[in-house]
Amino acid sequence: MKNSKTLFVSQAALIAALYVVLTLLANALGLANYAIQLTGAILWDIIFGSLATLLGAVGTYLLRRCKWLAPLPPIVANTLIVPMVLYFAYHIPGSIPYFMLTVGLGEILSCGVLGILLLLLLQKYKKYIFPAASAKE
Repeated sequence: MKNSKTLFVSQAALIAALYVVLTLLANALGLANYAIQLTGAILWDIIFGSLATLLGAVGTYLLRRCKWLAPLPPIVANTLIVPMVLYFAYHIPGSIPYFMLTVGLGEILSCGVLGILLLLLLQKYKKYIFPAASAKE
């Protein structure tokens, strides 16, 4: 039992490290600025951005058995909430429908396409990456 807890913590640390690397890479490529990904967030962004993430995570959890639908909650939550933050909190020039289109397309690419590709890759190698979870199945 202790071994599976250690494995779980190690996997969580690996995921966190991967997130940091990808975030730094996005910043280095200029994808972490302005309307693409705001930095130095104001209070409204922190509140409503966190709410969008929470709603997306809860929805994904609820759809966990239907893996192909799992990307939908974060796509919908961010497409509906983030444009409001861009428009009302940051006063970025543009319209809410335009922001919904651009944020929605970004979410479809990141969560829908890249997320599903990552899911397929992890499914293929899950017995090597997540042996404790594979043994339970």
